[in-house]
Amino acid sequence: MNKKKIFIAIDTNKVSKAKKIIRDTQTKKIKVGYKFGLEFFYSKEGRNFISSLKNQTIFLDLKLNDIPNTVVSALKSLKNLKISYLTVHLSSGLSALKALKKESKNIKIAGVTTLTSLNNKDLKEIGYNKKVNELVKHQVKLAKKSKLDAIVCSGHEIKQVRSFFKKEIITPGIKIQNTQNDQKRVMKPEDAFTAGSDWLVIGRSITKGNIKKNIQNLLEILED
Repeated sequence: MNKKKIFIAIDTNKVSKAKKIIRDTQTKKIKVGYKFGLEFFYSKEGRNFISSLKNQTIFLDLKLNDIPNTVVSALKSLKNLKISYLTVHLSSGLSALKALKKESKNIKIAGVTTLTSLNNKDLKEIGYNKKVNELVKHQVKLAKKSKLDAIVCSGHEIKQVRSFFKKEIITPGIKIQNTQNDQKRVMKPEDAFTAGSDWLVIGRSITKGNIKKNIQNLLEILED
């Protein structure tokens, strides 16, 4: 049986905190990778720390969103890092997505759909006429057309896009405890896996408080 796969979101700007998260989440019961976003990557020692990591699955969540030449140039500037996944907003457009994928080589490109912090009301305020599920479906078709390796979408859209997108699905907005945060389209880990997700992204539910206890709690949930 394949192991469940989890990206732990290292949402901090402190290397000491990142080291503790990595140390306290080691387990052989599930496959664990580490997601580094803008906060850590832009911090003073962030990039150097990422470059020092060995034998880890690194998910660099920079959410590139620009013209084709710029996103390709950004990718080239990351080649000294041993990263496994890199995110790009699908709203960058087909030309940028295709150019990025062509240049990516052994780095998997994950297309980001509509952020989990947005709902239908938010989309209307931005100027979109489509509802969330319609927009995500449309965006994933771009990912498929540009032959991206993965998509990032909330648990609520997994089933509808899994019917035509057969590559990896990475799911943020995973909620273990009943706490409020800035994400609106959330789902429990067991439900996201059942829906067809390949990787879950979990941050504060594991990294806030007792990390070892939190990871053990997750393992118990996934074993049920």
